Amino acid sequence: MFEPFTIPLGPVTGIGSAFALLFALIIGHALADFPLQGDFLSRGKNRNGKAPQLADGQENPKDLWIYLMSAHCLIHAGFVWIISGYLILALAEFFLHWAIDALKCEGRTSFAMDQWLHILSKVAFVMILYFMPQA
Repeated sequence: MFEPFTIPLGPVTGIGSAFALLFALIIGHALADFPLQGDFLSRGKNRNGKAPQLADGQENPKDLWIYLMSAHCLIHAGFVWIISGYLILALAEFFLHWAIDALKCEGRTSFAMDQWLHILSKVAFVMILYFMPQA
């Protein structure tokens, strides 16, 4: 009746596997956006905010926010790759997450809109896999 799902979840062959993949991607998003982001990345990825102090006490590079935004987005991309098994989706996640978070950091979206755009990205990934012809 119930079949176990393992990571990566494999091909999306029906509604059940599509929802399982979406659920896993949303869990990955929640982990990467909250406990794994932390205050250092959260504040430091915003180019308009005050850069956090580096652990070694050295002066921050001017473009520290780019490294921190990229690191945050790589964590998200890693979850998408591990969960879905698709590098192309991980690359899409990296660039989409970067763009969505940049909009939030510029004050062009709210926190809630930011989260919904990330979830819609995951829905799009699942729909692509659901409708992708199987080899």
